Amino acid sequence: MIRCEPAGAEALLLTLAEQPNAGLPARLAALVDRIHAELGPLVVDLVPGWTTLLLHYDLLRTDHAQLCARLQPVLAAWERSVGVAQSTRLHEIPVSYDGEDLPWVAQACGLSVAQVIALHSGREYRVGAIGFAPGFAYLGELDPRLALPRRATPRTRVPAGSLAIAERQTAIYPQASPGGWHLIGRCSWRLFDARRDPPCPLRVGDRVRFVSVGAVGP
Repeated sequence: MIRCEPAGAEALLLTLAEQPNAGLPARLAALVDRIHAELGPLVVDLVPGWTTLLLHYDLLRTDHAQLCARLQPVLAAWERSVGVAQSTRLHEIPVSYDGEDLPWVAQACGLSVAQVIALHSGREYRVGAIGFAPGFAYLGELDPRLALPRRATPRTRVPAGSLAIAERQTAIYPQASPGGWHLIGRCSWRLFDARRDPPCPLRVGDRVRFVSVGAVGP
């Protein structure tokens, strides 16, 4: 059952499921489009998570109670769409598998470096959420043979473009920042640019496949 709860003075938190599942990101992206279409200027921003949707609204136009009431038929129609295929974009992202943690990851997983690369590049991922930093897309799910806890001691600086894994997720750091994930490669794509429209080429529900290429530069 969907829960609709206040999240501060100008936001609602919709809890759509108790656990993530493979089909939810694409359906959540469809719900974002549906809410924008139905509620228009009432909505200031929508922030999807793995199982939630945070809705920021215009307090001068509506309030918690009115917005929850307006959302009910939208959510009911969305729930009825369970099982309906959603068309989502596929991004093939070129990466160089030369991250400094790659040999350690292989050893910790009981695999060769070649096996780690084959497992990581051999499946399709879904964008489940975007957060932590602008353009940081959480991609799942990683092959269980590559699942490792985060580093005990995070790095104070991870270079922009670093391809990393942690738990059952993988991601590319869009900017240089602190981080505790294991670095297995590099990407030349710019995953966030405030001057671009949209600033981030990835959106929740998109599909991602990594393509192994040669070195991408220093």
